[in-house]
Amino acid sequence: MFALVIAGLAPMVPAAATELAIPPVDYPRLVRTAATAEGFVPAGWKLEAREAGDLNGDGIADLVLVLRQDAPRNVVDNSGGLGTRRLDTNPRILVVAFGQASGFRLALENHQLIPRTEDPVADDYLDGGGITVAGGSFKLAMRSFMSAGSWEMFVVTYTFKVRGERIDLIGYDRITVVRNSGETRGVSVNYLTGRMKLTTGTISSDAERAVWRAAPRRGTMTLDQIGDGMAFDPQAERNPE
Repeated sequence: MFALVIAGLAPMVPAAATELAIPPVDYPRLVRTAATAEGFVPAGWKLEAREAGDLNGDGIADLVLVLRQDAPRNVVDNSGGLGTRRLDTNPRILVVAFGQASGFRLALENHQLIPRTEDPVADDYLDGGGITVAGGSFKLAMRSFMSAGSWEMFVVTYTFKVRGERIDLIGYDRITVVRNSGETRGVSVNYLTGRMKLTTGTISSDAERAVWRAAPRRGTMTLDQIGDGMAFDPQAERNPE
C-alpha cells in the first residue's frame, strides 16, 4: 500500500521552537441509525473515506467510514516555522456501521485511533494510507514521515474482526525505515495465535533476520482499547489509554 522511499532526503534539522496553538475539539455525538453513509456525517464534518463489506457475516454489507471535521479555525498558520505553512489539524472519527434490512446501525465511533496532525513537519497520517475491507475483516493503515527532526519513517497497519458487538484487533504490522542508514525493522503480531515476528535488515539487501516470540499481550483487545494508533506499542504489556 505504501512505497518506502528514501530518495531526495532533506537534512534533519531541529523543529521550530514556537509551539503552535492547536484549537480544542468538541466531538459531536453521531446518530444511531442512518439510511446511508452520508447520514452519519454531522454538520461541519465531511465524509473523507468509505469502504463497504460484510463484516458480521449476516450477508448484508456494512460500512467503515472516516469522517473529518471541516472547520477553517483548525487550519493553523505556520508561515514563520518549518514545514507546511498552513497546518490542517482537523480531527477524524473512525466509524463502523452494521447494515440492516433498511439502512445502517452505528456500531463504533472512535476519536483516538487516527490522531490529529499537529506537527507541521509531519505528513498527514493517512497520506497514501486509509481503510480497506476484505475477507470479513477491515484494515487501517497509517504512515509517519517527518521532513525534519527524525530520520525514521514507518507504516503501521491494524487488522480488525467483528465478533458480535465487539470489534477486536487481530493483527498488527509495522515497517520502519531509518532513511540515513538504510536500516529496516519490522514487527508483525498475530493476535489470533499469540505470536509475534520481529525482523531486521537493510534496504540494500533482500536478506533479513527474523525472530519469533510470544506476543506480550494475551487475549483479545478491542479497537477502543488501542488508543492513539501511532503511539501504540505491541511489545508492551500495557499501553497508556
